[in-house]
Amino acid sequence: MEKVKAAIIGGTGLYNLEGMEVIEEYFPNTEWGKPSDSITIAKYKEKLIAFLPRHGRGHFLSPSEIPNLANIAALKLLGVEEILAFSSVGSLKEKIAPKDFVLPNQIIDRTKGIRESSFFGKGVVAHASFGEPFSSSIAEKVIKVCKDLKIKLHTKKTLVCMEGPLFSTRAESKLYREIGGDIINMSVLPEAKLAREAEIHYQMICMSTDYDSWKEHEEPVTVEMVIANLTDNNTTAKKIISEIIPLLGNGDDLSLVGTSKFSIITSTEKRNPEQMKKLQTILEL
Repeated sequence: MEKVKAAIIGGTGLYNLEGMEVIEEYFPNTEWGKPSDSITIAKYKEKLIAFLPRHGRGHFLSPSEIPNLANIAALKLLGVEEILAFSSVGSLKEKIAPKDFVLPNQIIDRTKGIRESSFFGKGVVAHASFGEPFSSSIAEKVIKVCKDLKIKLHTKKTLVCMEGPLFSTRAESKLYREIGGDIINMSVLPEAKLAREAEIHYQMICMSTDYDSWKEHEEPVTVEMVIANLTDNNTTAKKIISEIIPLLGNGDDLSLVGTSKFSIITSTEKRNPEQMKKLQTILEL
């Protein structure tokens, strides 16, 4: 199979791509199990693209059940070098209204440790840099496309990732505002961390559906409220996807190549050979 260098990960409500020439469906069994659902390999404007629905088609996986390691490993096995991920989010700021699009550049982790969050461990310890969790090169492409399409886009915002599946209490929502959060979701972690370990450039673009629970004069967020704004958001998301696909996976940022190899701190003679064998299916170590 020809390498597929760019991928789209779809969030709530974004389960497929339209107007694409489907080449095949790919549902591999990686060293970390199977991904959330089959990955669609499609061609658009002569560019191959992989599409993975994060929660599975029909949304049958909760945020804590997503097989994140298998998802990222499967994309890496395809040859993916850049991922543009989509996610619905709650807004923690008045100026980020429902249906606005947001491009985060930082993350605050409020998950509970339920999710396996690293390819490493079990006899091979590594500490990869995560100071800048998103790809500045992909972000620049998203900004350009949104400007061309005249889509309102908030940039350089901080994304809080909570465990879920319940939405925030009012007290929690207010706390997240106080610690610097601009938007909140349940899915950026460990997805972004695993992409970094796999040496894949990763950027999430967020679609605001509600004001979470912090606004005293409004009802707390509900599923009905979220779904009501999803249709418009996903229509806009598909416009962005159609314009940005030709800009992705062109090998114009090689800054992550080889970084995981040099993140390993375990001495060579102490490395678990079975774990190294697994890791070497997706990394050159």
